[in-house]
Amino acid sequence: MKHDISSTTPQCSRIRRRTFLADLGFGATGMALSTLLGSENQTRAAGPTDGPHFTPKAKSVIWVFLSGGYSQMETFDPKPELNKYAGKTFSDTIYPDPFKDPRYKERARSVVQVKREHSKIMPMQVGFKKHGESGIEMTDWWPHLSTCVDDISFVRSMYTTDNDHAAEYQIHHGRHKLDQKQPVIGSWLSYGLGSLNRNLPEYVFLGSYTDTRVKENFNPDYLGPKYMGVELSLDPKNPLPFGTRPQTMLEQEQANQYAFINELNQIAAVEYPSDEKLRARINSYELAFRMQTSVPEVLELTEETQETQSLYGIDEKETAIYGRRLLAARRLAERGVRFAQVYLSGYGEWDSHQKLKENHTRSCKRVDKPVAGLLKDLKRRGMWDDTVVVFCTEFGRTPAVENRGNAKMPSGRDHHPHGFTVWFAGAGIKQGHVHGATDELGFHAIESPHYVTDIHATLYHLLGLDSHKLDIPGRKRLEIDYGKPILDIIT
Repeated sequence: MKHDISSTTPQCSRIRRRTFLADLGFGATGMALSTLLGSENQTRAAGPTDGPHFTPKAKSVIWVFLSGGYSQMETFDPKPELNKYAGKTFSDTIYPDPFKDPRYKERARSVVQVKREHSKIMPMQVGFKKHGESGIEMTDWWPHLSTCVDDISFVRSMYTTDNDHAAEYQIHHGRHKLDQKQPVIGSWLSYGLGSLNRNLPEYVFLGSYTDTRVKENFNPDYLGPKYMGVELSLDPKNPLPFGTRPQTMLEQEQANQYAFINELNQIAAVEYPSDEKLRARINSYELAFRMQTSVPEVLELTEETQETQSLYGIDEKETAIYGRRLLAARRLAERGVRFAQVYLSGYGEWDSHQKLKENHTRSCKRVDKPVAGLLKDLKRRGMWDDTVVVFCTEFGRTPAVENRGNAKMPSGRDHHPHGFTVWFAGAGIKQGHVHGATDELGFHAIESPHYVTDIHATLYHLLGLDSHKLDIPGRKRLEIDYGKPILDIIT
C-alpha cells in the first residue's frame, strides 16, 4: 500500500527559504523594537492622511498646559461681584442659584463621588485692571503677560465633564475617564499631517512629573506607538532617555548595527509589503539614529543670546526651568516639530484647595514672564504666522470657598468643571479678542459654551484638517469627540 507523502509531510516543509529568512529577521527586529516602541499588541492605524485637507493657517502648535486647575476668576476672567457678595450664599444674591441650573448636573461627573456644593462665596484674592488697546481685563498676577493682551484671544466659556483630576487627561484626549479613551490631540495631528523635519519627531513632550499617570497625556492609544509623544530632556548631553548611544559604543558601530537591522527589515518587507508595523519599525530605527544628532543641537539653549534667555526668564532662579521649557518648544517648532506639548508646571501645582492666594501668587510669578517671552519671541522671529499657542488647564475653581476637610480657616477653591478660561495666540488667531462668558459669579459657561474637544477642533481647522476625516475603521468615535472649531477667534 502506497502512502500519500503530501499528506504526511510536515507543513513547515512547504515554507520557502526566503520566507523563512524573512520571518527570522522580522522576529529579531521585533524583539529589539519592543524596547524602543513599546508593546506590539497595540492596534495600528490604517495610515495617515495625505497632509492637510484644505489650506492651513498654521504649521505647528505649542500646547502650554498648567496642571491642577487654575482659578478663572483670579487669572483671566475677573468677577467683581464676588467681592460684593463675599461671605454670602448664592441664594443671597440677585442671581439664579447655579446649583439649580440644569447645566450643573450635565457638566459634573465624578469617578469618586464627592459633594462639591460649596455655597459661601469667596471674594477675589487679587486685583485686576484693563490692559492694552483692547481693554481686556486680567488680574494683577500677570504683569508680563498683560503686555501681550492685544495679541491673545481669550475663550472664557470652556467647560468639561470630569470634576476630578482625570480632567487633565480628558482635555488631552477628549473623553471622560469612565468612557473609552481616544488618542490625544498631539497624536491625531501627528497622524494627520506627518513630519516637517525627517530628523526630528513630529510630536514631543517637554516637562517633568512624578505621577506616572501623566503619560496618558501623550498616549496615542489605538493609533499606535509611532504617534506617541516623544519625551525629551532639557539636558543636551542626554536629551533622549533610553535613546542615547552607550559610551562604550562607537558611532560607526551603532551605524553598522542599525544598517544590519534595516537590512533584515528590508528582507521582511519583500514578503510583507503591506505590513504597517514593519514600515513603522524601519522608520523608527532610522529616526532614532538621526535624532541622536539633531535633538541635542535643538536643546542646546546656550546658543541663544543672553538677551533671548533673559526674555524667557532663564537668568532668574524662580522662572528658569519654565523659560527653558518654552524656549526649547520654540526651537523645536522653528525646526518643524508639529506639536510641542509643554507640561509647564508640576503635577497638580495649581490645585489650590487651600491658600489659593499664596499658591497662585507663586505659580503665576513662575510662568508669567516665560509665557510672555514666548509670545514676544515668536513675533520677532517671524514665527507668528506659522505657530499657534494654546494656554490651558484642566478645569477652573469654584466661586465659593471650599468648606470640606478640617481647615479652620478655609482659604481655597475646589475643582470646577462648569466654566473656565483658556486662550490662543499666533497663527490664524484674532488678536485682542474675548469670546464667550461665564455668569456674573464665574460659575457656569453661559455665552457660547465650549466642551474641551472644541479646542482640538480649532487646532485641526487651523492646521488644515477635517476631524471627521481622521476616523479609523473599526473605531467608534462620538460626535462630541470631533468638536467644533471656535470660529469666532479665527481670522
